[in-house]
Amino acid sequence: MKFVDEVRIHVKAGDGGNGCVSFRRERFVPKGGPDGGDGGKGGDVILQADRQLSTLLDLTYPQQFRAKKGTHGKGKNQTGRSGEDLIIRVPAGTLVLNDQSGEVVQDLLFDGQRFIAAEGGRGGRGNACFVTATRQAPRLAEKGEKGQGHWLRLELKLLADVGLVGFPNVGKSTLLSKISSAKPKIADYPFTTLVPNLGVVIMEEHRPFVVADIPGLIEGASQGAGLGLSFLRHVERTRLLIHLIDISEGLSRHAVHDFLALNHELKTYHVTLSEKTQMVALNKMDIPSVRERAKKIERQFEKIGYRLYPISGRTGEGVDELMEAVSQKLESISVQSDEQ
Repeated sequence: MKFVDEVRIHVKAGDGGNGCVSFRRERFVPKGGPDGGDGGKGGDVILQADRQLSTLLDLTYPQQFRAKKGTHGKGKNQTGRSGEDLIIRVPAGTLVLNDQSGEVVQDLLFDGQRFIAAEGGRGGRGNACFVTATRQAPRLAEKGEKGQGHWLRLELKLLADVGLVGFPNVGKSTLLSKISSAKPKIADYPFTTLVPNLGVVIMEEHRPFVVADIPGLIEGASQGAGLGLSFLRHVERTRLLIHLIDISEGLSRHAVHDFLALNHELKTYHVTLSEKTQMVALNKMDIPSVRERAKKIERQFEKIGYRLYPISGRTGEGVDELMEAVSQKLESISVQSDEQ
């Protein structure tokens, strides 16, 4: 399935039905009064979050979404039928913005959460509503109000507890396939991962948590280099980041430099990203040259205040220890959030 995380749509609510001008005319009833009914209300356009969806693909075509109009009122005080609401399902984590101003109008975080994106017009009143002591036979009725209509921009920010970040080909997809049942594409060339992948990690005595494999970032990602700018928004929802480090290319790759460079991109994109709880894992420990340098790299990260977790996403070495530490960190973050 194609992954789409940003769309522009036009929503138009239904117009209200017109009120009716009618007079009661029945046999053997000498004086019939006004009996024009009201028009029905126009249908609303409603956005509803659905956690079973993971892409905005269904909204790319058509871009126009219209709710039903209310029907007109009738004689015998019959109110017109209200227009049917149009419900548009979107993935949980969808941000709704006004397309012109860029203002955020709603954040659909929870499964089943609803937002009225365009409100239907009120139905017009029939002439039966305009009867007064001095006006017994009014010949006027209201027209229904127009339903709201405007352009919206929808941005999907994936809901995940943990985000895997790193340069291309550091083994994020391999690690995700090891810790969950996710089946991301894995290959030995840069930018293999073109879309974020989600996996659920299930551990005994710990709550399950969701991990997102974010496509490879490079220096300059926050300014649009590579694929980074397209997917950095998905890091915003995570509670914890795992930086995956790869030094298998030899001395040309400096682990601490890579870590600081990615943090710079995160901070440049949005300052809150660099303030998230972060963990660092040195991947590809199954390669002898990486194992030889691991102790030195560990000491370098200790100097800047981070514990380094040596792992191999391919063989599984150190992965259980890393996941145990992640679970404990997430539980600690939850406790701190509850206290605040």
